[in-house]
Amino acid sequence: MIVAFTAGSETDFFARIIALKMAEHWKEQVVVDNRPGAGGVLATKLVAAASPDGYTIYMNSMAHAITPAIYTNLPYDTLRDLTGISQVSGVPNVLIVPPAQGVKSVRELIALAKQKPGQLTFGSAGIGSGMHINGEQFRLAADINVVHVAYKGGPEAITDALAGRINFVFSPIGLALPLVKDKRLLALAVSPATRSSALPDVPTVAEAGLPGFEFDTWYGLFAPARTPRGSRTHTATARRERALRRARCSRASVDARRVQPIRARRIRQARRGRQGREPESRVAGALLHFAVHELHDAVDRVARRLRRWIVGDERLTHAFEEM
Repeated sequence: MIVAFTAGSETDFFARIIALKMAEHWKEQVVVDNRPGAGGVLATKLVAAASPDGYTIYMNSMAHAITPAIYTNLPYDTLRDLTGISQVSGVPNVLIVPPAQGVKSVRELIALAKQKPGQLTFGSAGIGSGMHINGEQFRLAADINVVHVAYKGGPEAITDALAGRINFVFSPIGLALPLVKDKRLLALAVSPATRSSALPDVPTVAEAGLPGFEFDTWYGLFAPARTPRGSRTHTATARRERALRRARCSRASVDARRVQPIRARRIRQARRGRQGREPESRVAGALLHFAVHELHDAVDRVARRLRRWIVGDERLTHAFEEM
């Protein structure tokens, strides 16, 4: 299983849970191979060029849908060269700052950025990552001038935030939660439209001073395009879906990261079928159909939204042209 970001990242966390459950059901090892860099582009290039024999799968975040909107010369075609297997989860991002900075609210952070234009920095897991776009959205909504610092993964960005080398990060909540609980980092707000049950006392960005602000992220599994249905990947789809559900619903993943299962109702409908219980091969085909359709729709939807956003804002267009 190829992972687009560094070991210890949220993407890596989900990949290792899924790989463990797959190994249990397949009775053989599933190797997790981290290939970070360029916001997931390096890993995606590797998977796109892999043999479509069913032995290569790929875990990425919403960066999979973002990169086609910001890079004009990708070494692969996102929709042509890869196929979706399943959307795994959605996890909120949390805006974190080092306590020594003295900022205790979103409004104070915005005020500081306006007092020091171009001097504050925010970190991300790389250009085109969800952390990056979340930070850019915040920059535009707050009308502030801050500098983006790209890292190979989220843990590296958080490490520099802990050391005070960068001013803020929009981090996946699972990475930041232990440090927030230990008061080593301060959580100012969460990025979705609703509060997180993991940090119920932390307001949303919209509540904290930027009405209408909302940012959601997701994680998914992919495989090389043209992977035949007779391959190991596709004939094992039903077992994989069971492994995914067990991983998503395990106490460790639910309690530690508040994983949100995707499209549970559709999966149940597919399993029941129209005339009672269907053969497992037909169930597998239905599950794969739903997963591929929904993942490709998500990629296309996010890419269209980002293109409209980038073209509609000259500052963001200029920022991406400089990258």
